[in-house]
Amino acid sequence: MEVEATGETVGEAKWAAVRELERLAPGLDKASVRFQVVSEGERGLLGVGYSPARVIASLDEASSPAAAEAAGPVASRVREILERVIAELELDAGLSVREDDDAVTATLTGDDLGRVIGRHGQTIDALQYLVNAIVHRSDEYKPVVVDAAGYRARREATLETLAERTAAHVRSTGEEVPLEPMTAVERKIVHVHLKELGLETRSEGTEPNRYVVVSLPTG
Repeated sequence: MEVEATGETVGEAKWAAVRELERLAPGLDKASVRFQVVSEGERGLLGVGYSPARVIASLDEASSPAAAEAAGPVASRVREILERVIAELELDAGLSVREDDDAVTATLTGDDLGRVIGRHGQTIDALQYLVNAIVHRSDEYKPVVVDAAGYRARREATLETLAERTAAHVRSTGEEVPLEPMTAVERKIVHVHLKELGLETRSEGTEPNRYVVVSLPTG
């Protein structure tokens, strides 16, 4: 399955593509979506001649919602942990757990998952850290990704858009730009995307207020 989408930035185009895939395949595993950037877009002088960013998003049929859920020991343990969390929080939420060669992805679905996500994803990142710490004891350990209501894809698109706008500002002014405090998961997304854009980054501060500083490359 494959869709093409556009946006003001690559991040926004990716998010639009994910939404279209969700419409075509409700309950899809967002970790299985792969992107090809066709165009990064271009802003014309004074807004004239603007062209949007364009991406192609594809979803492997084997990763579609119709695929059977993972039932290995790690995936079963992840399900057990998260089902207990759902019960303790008295959430009206569905849970799917899928496993591939690289990771186990657990996705919570429902209308009101704000308590699971938390401010800037702090709660869901803490939950993901906890689940990984528990299953890390297993001989068959794999990294675990915990998602809720498509939060990971939405937040990644937002962070990539922030990174692109920050990169443009740094290039035009030559000044360093500190970003807002972020979790380690979010900082990694920003570091990687800005590196792809040719900018330098570093983290400063102490948790939970550690943040990314963006600057022009040196040398």
